[in-house]
Amino acid sequence: MRRLPLVPLLPLQLALLVAAGAPEAPVSAPQSLVWGPGLRAGVVLPVRYFYLQAVNSEGQNLTRSPPGQTLFKVVIKSLSPKELVRIHIPKPLDRNDGTFLMRYRMYETVSEGLKIEVLYGDEHVAQSPYILKGPVYHEYCECPEEDPQAWQKTLSCPAKEPQIAKDFASFPSINLQQMLNEVPKRFGDERGAIVHYTILSNLIYRRSLGKYTDFKMFSDEILLSLARKVLLPDLEFYVNLGDWPLEHRKVNETPGPLPIISWCGSLDSRDVILPTYDITHSTLEAMRGVTNDLLSIQGNTGPSWINKTEKAFFRGRDSREERLQLVQLSKDNPQLLDAGITGYFFFQEKEKELGKAKLIGFFDFFKYKYQVNVDGTVAAYRYPYLMLGDSLVLKQDSPYYEHFYMALKPWKHYVPIKRNLSDLLEKVEWAKENDEEAKKIAKEGQLTARNLLQPHRLYCYYYRVLQKYAERQTSKPEIRDGMELVPQPDDSASICQCHRKRPLREEL
Repeated sequence: MRRLPLVPLLPLQLALLVAAGAPEAPVSAPQSLVWGPGLRAGVVLPVRYFYLQAVNSEGQNLTRSPPGQTLFKVVIKSLSPKELVRIHIPKPLDRNDGTFLMRYRMYETVSEGLKIEVLYGDEHVAQSPYILKGPVYHEYCECPEEDPQAWQKTLSCPAKEPQIAKDFASFPSINLQQMLNEVPKRFGDERGAIVHYTILSNLIYRRSLGKYTDFKMFSDEILLSLARKVLLPDLEFYVNLGDWPLEHRKVNETPGPLPIISWCGSLDSRDVILPTYDITHSTLEAMRGVTNDLLSIQGNTGPSWINKTEKAFFRGRDSREERLQLVQLSKDNPQLLDAGITGYFFFQEKEKELGKAKLIGFFDFFKYKYQVNVDGTVAAYRYPYLMLGDSLVLKQDSPYYEHFYMALKPWKHYVPIKRNLSDLLEKVEWAKENDEEAKKIAKEGQLTARNLLQPHRLYCYYYRVLQKYAERQTSKPEIRDGMELVPQPDDSASICQCHRKRPLREEL
């Protein structure tokens, strides 16, 4: 059986391979390929998803989709006519390379299971229909898998995460007493943005340290979501909700560094990194509270490469001085660069000189062939979304990084530009003069990002960080003074029937 590259797919459109001088071969529904986590009952996600590769009657994978309405569609029903279930099934996302991404969000749990029909017209695709034997839980069903290894195997979690290994290399053991003594004093003053968490028996407790802790809603929601799906280890830890990583002590210093958990790392810090609140929240709220997420972006990448505007593009706030330089470069070189500041906060005195650009929808960024990624206060959190598009990313050299950067290499997945942007125009000229190479780099970056940034892998990453942290703690975690229980959503325990013994909270 043909195996496909492990890459997210979009709205299944009719895809025909058009070879120069060769006749068009029609799509073959039986020979086309369907795969992905959304075809496994045990992979519980806010939005379930799977992929489709269109294959023609000659057995060739299609590499693009012609204009016109897609003939691919998905129909999902409960196996039992007695079970009514609400499921939101949007149109397939067409990734414009012969592959498609199918998504669905469940609003109830089904006991008997689901039947998923993938159709091309009225013809079943690949091994359709796919049967998911129940129970099939929806996102807010509180029914954690009690065997974390089995859960990780069901999700096909990677055996290794290089960034996690690097982060914990500085912490062969974690002295909880040292953390309790030092973290509130060093980072928890009134200007602090620290939240102190304890997880015991799969329940989550926290207390805030400092004034700027509103973003705890983002760390709360992913921890609660994880706890609904898998039994979490008992541990006690501190999350930094601010922009900048905090721990700058070196490993050989006395006292040594503390394992603060942050959303962004830097070359001169020792924080343990988690996926950013931005991509995490967009994953939890996909097809509901957000428009841009790791899946939707893949079906909204603008015109084909040949039809994109041959300029570099940037829109963003004034959160770093190089962004102002970018706008000036654009004014002086409009034939190469279209850059604008959409909001002024840090450099308000520059607005009159540089002007204020109109807001533009993120999907419209991909009308341009080259995307400039410049840091904000720290790493620009748009970067994963840019990499999932099909434009070439010109990435500023930066001391900051997110959890997936280690897997991306300059000149293979993106084109590097100097921190001071002095070679940006030169790199744009290079890309214009070497169009095929630029296109190849853009595609390689996109394919790698599709694999790295699959939503189920975010859950794998979060769990692995918590697991590694718990393994290194030298004393038992406790519920400290001032901590509050972080409750699951009000109806999460009552809107599903867990087939396991009973929700853990009832055993306490």
